[in-house]
Amino acid sequence: MDALLERLADADDLPTEGHIEVYEDVHRGLRDTLTALDSRPGPPGPNRRHDDRS
Repeated sequence: MDALLERLADADDLPTEGHIEVYEDVHRGLRDTLTALDSRPGPPGPNRRHDDRS
């Protein structure tokens, strides 16, 4: 995650037309990180039934 923040800071030193490449790199990195988190097994979610109403 720190590498993505560092990459985002690269935009500060670039002309406006160079920002899109940085943003796309950061977006790709965030998407990959979230995808990896989703694919890891974790604890099961709560067992909720639709007919349980308060």
